[in-house]
Amino acid sequence: MKHSGKASQAALRLITWSGVAVVGLLLVAFLAKYLSAFVLGLSGTLIVLWALFAVFTFYFFRDPEANTPDGKNLVIAPGHGTVDVIDTTTEASFMGGECQRVSIFLSVFDVHVQNAPVTGRVAYFKHTPGQYLNAMRTDCADFNENVLIGIEAIEPRGEKIGVRLIAGLIARRIIPWVAENDPIRRGERISLIQFGSRAHVYLPRHAKVKVKLGDKVVGGETILAAFD
Repeated sequence: MKHSGKASQAALRLITWSGVAVVGLLLVAFLAKYLSAFVLGLSGTLIVLWALFAVFTFYFFRDPEANTPDGKNLVIAPGHGTVDVIDTTTEASFMGGECQRVSIFLSVFDVHVQNAPVTGRVAYFKHTPGQYLNAMRTDCADFNENVLIGIEAIEPRGEKIGVRLIAGLIARRIIPWVAENDPIRRGERISLIQFGSRAHVYLPRHAKVKVKLGDKVVGGETILAAFD
């Protein structure tokens, strides 16, 4: 007859699914019994690992006060790290063409709070998504997630200074604390890059670079360049 046996099929499906559910619950209970014992056995190790992580994280996110110099027409290093590139490059978005570049590599042991290199106004702000290549690569800015902050300086008046904050293999989040049109003051905090990373500083061709390759710089303190 029409639809004969469908009720039985429905019953069989319910029985099958309920059986699967019961087996699943038993399996979860079985695993929970042994996994809980395993996890409890590792509890001491897990607590120690968490404590070490907590200590390192507090150390990494340290935020010392910068002793910013008062001299005129100075450009201050935005971040702590090692100068490993001083060259001439092209930055069209804000600098408008050829400029000098000073690049600072920040290891996981450096302070990662970034400071304003000059006093002025944030005239340009652009976040570019990308990859997370090792920040030790000097060309990582061509591929990695980065934020370009363009500053129109008050001192020296009218000069353009660009800061490109670059994520790395471990550093996967850039947290800017400024936005376009914000006024900023030399040495004040402008961003945080979480874990190892890199910062490019773009300077006009006539700026006098005051650091050399291999120099360790301190964000908000070390004089990176000056204008006559």
